[in-house]
Order: sequence, then structure tokens, then C-alpha cells
Amino acid sequence: MSTMKANLEVLPRGVQVALALGLIALVAFPFTGTDFYVQMVTRMMIMAIFAMSLDLLQGVTGLVSLGHAAYFGLAGYALAFLTPQGEAVSLWWTLPLAVLASGLAALIIGFFVVRTHGIYFIMVTMAFAQMVFFLFFDNKVLGGSDGLYINFKPDVALFGWVPFSWWDLENKRTLYYFTLAVLLLVYAFLRRLLWSPFGRALAGIRVNEHRMRAMGFGTFRYKLSAFTLAGALAGLAGYLWGTQTGYINPELMGFHMSAHGIMMVILGGMGNFAGAIVGAFAFEYLLHVFKDLPQVGSVNLGKHWQLWMGLFIVLLVTFAPRGILGLVERFGRKKRCRR
Repeated sequence: MSTMKANLEVLPRGVQVALALGLIALVAFPFTGTDFYVQMVTRMMIMAIFAMSLDLLQGVTGLVSLGHAAYFGLAGYALAFLTPQGEAVSLWWTLPLAVLASGLAALIIGFFVVRTHGIYFIMVTMAFAQMVFFLFFDNKVLGGSDGLYINFKPDVALFGWVPFSWWDLENKRTLYYFTLAVLLLVYAFLRRLLWSPFGRALAGIRVNEHRMRAMGFGTFRYKLSAFTLAGALAGLAGYLWGTQTGYINPELMGFHMSAHGIMMVILGGMGNFAGAIVGAFAFEYLLHVFKDLPQVGSVNLGKHWQLWMGLFIVLLVTFAPRGILGLVERFGRKKRCRR
């Protein structure tokens, strides 16, 4: 089996149809769901953006990072620091600035990190992320362990002009559709990047970096560019997270957040970005299911949700190594063979 096929970069027709139906459901959902579920799906879409940013590293370039959440949290903190106590701040300059801050941090850290390989790369990314985590956790000026509140959602008015009465991120439905639009833009951008010369070079590095270097490619520059771009996109997700929740704390930079991103990518299927979206939705849904498990006798099943999630991931990796999209593709292939 080729690496391209193993990563399911080319989406079969059945998978494309399933994704199109999913998009239609997302567009229609706010008209059928309550505010609680609208906010929950908005959070799922934010995590899908975060998972796609990690998939650029893990699924496309072959770089497994255990510190990716640092850039997610940095953008949220940037929004918190840029938002005054008594008024909203403009979306149109704080969003690029927060994304730029995360991208710049990824560029600086990546300059040292991408020189390493294999297990050393994994450990160094985690080490840098832990340094960023404790920088905020132990510093009262930066909010400390309690984090920071974002009292107002960013203002989307253009030079004071509001085109519609509902054009306000305080409106849950408006924030939902804004997040959906960002999700689709990021997906379209990354899919285009995947099949560009730059994306093909990253895929080549994943398959055989030594051969790519022998062919004259500057693999360090390519990996550093991918690392920086992935950090910036993680920052975009972090900004949206801070906007929705109105709260940011160091836990969002921690190891567990990065591990959740890795599980989302594995759960959906690596290397195609649609898998990262599906994996994020599936992970967040399973998270709620496992946490709501009942108590049986003296054992609270929901309290041990990490155990059930871990067992589920192990079973999935064992029996469906290409994730949920791989299962959909396999089901479609079997269905065609029966005809």
C-alpha cells in the first residue's frame, strides 16, 4: 500500500458525499438545535481547526508534536491582553495580531526544534511547550494559574458600520456561522496547499527526508515553514476559543491539550484534513458520551472517561488504522464490489 493511499489524501466519492451531507447538516443545525448545542458544535468546529493545524505537521509532514497546544493558548492570551476591561476590541486587527503572535512563537521555537528527528523532536516540542505553560502558570502578571477573563467578544463592525442587526459575535448564531466560515476557509486553504509543490515537498519529507535532501530540497526550510504555519493556524483556533468561552488559562497550553489534538487526527484519519475535522467532532462527542456514563455499583464509569477514550483509540488504531474516513472508504469499496 502506498503512503499516499495509506494517508487517504485522495478522498473517494463516498467520503466526499458524506462530507457534503455533513456540511449541509452544519449549515442547518442552528435552526434546529438549542443554544447549548449550538455552542457545543461551535466548540467542535474550533477544535477541528486546531486538529487541521496539527495534521499539517503530523499527517502531511510526518512531525509528531506534543507541544502544539502552546500556540493555541498563546493566541487566546493575546486576545485577553488586547481586550480592554470596559469595551470590546476590533476583530479585524486583533485576529491577525494574535495569529501573528502564535506564528512568530512557532517560528522561534521551530528554529531549534526542526533540527531534531524522531523521538528527540517529540520530546523537544513537549519541553518548549512546558516552558511556555509554566511561564504563564507561575506568573501572576500573566494571569497565573487562574487565567484571564475576556469580558467582551471582539467587535466585528467595519469602521463603525454594522451591516445587519445580528452582525455581532455576542449573538451565538452569528459566532457559529463565523466559525463555520473560518473552518471552511482553513480547510480549502490546506487542501490547496496539500497539492501544491510545497505540499508535495512536505509529503516527500514524510516519506523519505534523506532522499528529498539528496534531490536538492532544503528540508529544514520546508519543515520550519510548515511548523510556523501550523502554529499560526493553531493560534487562529485559540483566538476563536477565547472569543467563544470568554476565558483563557494555562491548561489550554498543557500536554493534555496537545495529546487531544493528536487523538483527533488519528481518530479521523491522517493526511487529508477532512479526517481531522471528522476526528475533532467524533472526539468531542465521545468525550461527552464517556463523561456522562452512569455509576454502576460503587464504580463511577464517567469519572474514568480517559480509560474508555484510550481503549476506543487503541481499538480504532488496531482495526481501522486509517481512522473513521478509512472505515467509510472501506465500506464504500465493499459496497461497490457486491454490485
